[in-house]
Amino acid sequence: MLYHILAVGDVVMEPGLEHLERHLRSLKKLKKIDFTVVNGENASGVGLTQEQAWRIYDAGADAVTLGNHTFGKMQIRSLLDEAPWLLRPANYTGRAPGRGCGVFDLGAVRIRVVNLIGRCDLAWGTENPFTTADALLRADKADFTLVDFHAEATSEKLAMGYYLDGRVSALWGTHTHVPTADERVMPKGTGYLTDLGMTGSVESVLGIRPEQSVESFLGGLPGRYQSPEGPCKMQGAVFTLDSATGLCTAVERVDIR
Repeated sequence: MLYHILAVGDVVMEPGLEHLERHLRSLKKLKKIDFTVVNGENASGVGLTQEQAWRIYDAGADAVTLGNHTFGKMQIRSLLDEAPWLLRPANYTGRAPGRGCGVFDLGAVRIRVVNLIGRCDLAWGTENPFTTADALLRADKADFTLVDFHAEATSEKLAMGYYLDGRVSALWGTHTHVPTADERVMPKGTGYLTDLGMTGSVESVLGIRPEQSVESFLGGLPGRYQSPEGPCKMQGAVFTLDSATGLCTAVERVDIR
């Protein structure tokens, strides 16, 4: 039996969150989605509040993943321990609250979702994501395993893709907010995409006002980041998985405007 998994790129600030709330359920219906993972770490720009996490979940996400801005809003700490659907990178140190892996029971199948963070330019005391993945794959049984690898370097994401090829159902990258055009099924059957893109303002630099980003590159003081007004986009990918093998048969990028 085939299952359709939707992965949605980083939700950026209020325009991205509102766009997700308007369009996620209709996209799920259109694509006959069985399970949805949304990266929500930028809902406040840097981090997310408990209210924003719940809004993403209520909009139709089955699992919400995070990244390097997990603790941008410290109030999220208690929800990380309480909500099984909210995941932070698994290779954070053991002192961090929350969990980085969750198993979701759909009745006919069990889906494991793993959230990892890269160490190239994001290295600040995290464990090795490759060996962390090994340990998590040994820990629980599941029919499908999905990996959100929140990383800066495309090389690190590709290396992880090859490392886990055939051992996980799908692996996608988040963090850079720009979608890549390399969606495919890898040689041993893992669905792969280097970066999903983002959910936020179209006329922006990674979701923030362009003039603020330009000012920072000119060496000035851009001030607190703000999201621009105007049209938004919701970017991600649909992975088609086969329950007979636990692997992927097709990957399709999506971009809803």
